[in-house]
Amino acid sequence: MQRLLLLGFKFDRQAAGSHEIWYNPNTKRYTTIPNHTGDMPEGTLRAILKQAGITVDEFTHK
Repeated sequence: MQRLLLLGFKFDRQAAGSHEIWYNPNTKRYTTIPNHTGDMPEGTLRAILKQAGITVDEFTHK
């Protein structure tokens, strides 16, 4: 989630269960982040990045 902060996202609100909604006011995009312990599956991370409009390259090099 630190990377999302660096990319301009801010915590918006708590969603159903253990999920959080994050918002980027610059891009006006939302993404849903699961708040679970342990490693996040690669597919889940890729889905979050797609929803947020972030490329894998942007995410790994910020």
